[in-house]
Amino acid sequence: MTPPLAAKKAVPKLRYLSAWFCPYAHRATIALEHHAGRVDYEWVEALGWEQREDEKNVTGTGKEWWYHWKADELKRVNPSGLVPTLIPIDQCGKPNEERSVYESLITIDYVDAIANPDEEKLRLVPSDPYLSAKCRYWADKVNRECCSPYYGVLVRTDEQEQRENFDKLVTGLKAFSREMEKNGDGRGFLGGGRLSNADVALMPWAFRYYIFEHYRGYTIPVEDPELHAYKEWFHYVFSLDSVKRTLPDQEKYLEHIGKYADSSARSKVANAVRRGVAAHEIEDDKDTY
Repeated sequence: MTPPLAAKKAVPKLRYLSAWFCPYAHRATIALEHHAGRVDYEWVEALGWEQREDEKNVTGTGKEWWYHWKADELKRVNPSGLVPTLIPIDQCGKPNEERSVYESLITIDYVDAIANPDEEKLRLVPSDPYLSAKCRYWADKVNRECCSPYYGVLVRTDEQEQRENFDKLVTGLKAFSREMEKNGDGRGFLGGGRLSNADVALMPWAFRYYIFEHYRGYTIPVEDPELHAYKEWFHYVFSLDSVKRTLPDQEKYLEHIGKYADSSARSKVANAVRRGVAAHEIEDDKDTY
């Protein structure tokens, strides 16, 4: 007797509130494209920029600063009004807003969990408890040491503070690089060509470091022997088709990020850095705009 065929696993569907320029949202995009076919999503551009009239002569230019506008849906489902935000779609095709998921590092883990691939190598969060803990530790570490200083380089106006943030970022990259050397091949944080949440945490910023040379005259010293593994990692992860299709246009992004470089951006991240804390230390009540 022929055994019955296993029931085909339903593909989870999400409404994805995002912004093309946001590296935090880019983390979720990479996770979603990594699991293309295992998770379906509908992209909703839910955050952008508007320049208001300078009615109080704040800038003296006739135009106010650049402010984020936010879609009503985003403000409704995420108390902080930040992207990325994921809303599961039920079997009837209705978004379940009460089960929305947000915070970029959490969205990586969530997408990986609902994709639930059979093959271990496809999991961004390893099943092995030790490797899972290690990747979560390094995802948080690169967020603090390699991503947050990016905004310090751009938003702070004092040249010494800009340099200090850049040096901090490079130090963080060297730590990441040393850890990868333990795996030997530079093909992902865990080696062997496998992507993890630690990789995805860093990739959106690593892709964007090119803007430093244009706005601050700094370049990542990739020929430094301490960054050899990082250099190999960079070439590997950005050669992947699932990653390539997530990358924003470099010229378009370079123009966009000028709002941060000339201090005209008014976002929660920019405001947090402007008041002297790291980008990952934003507080809704202090950094609103």
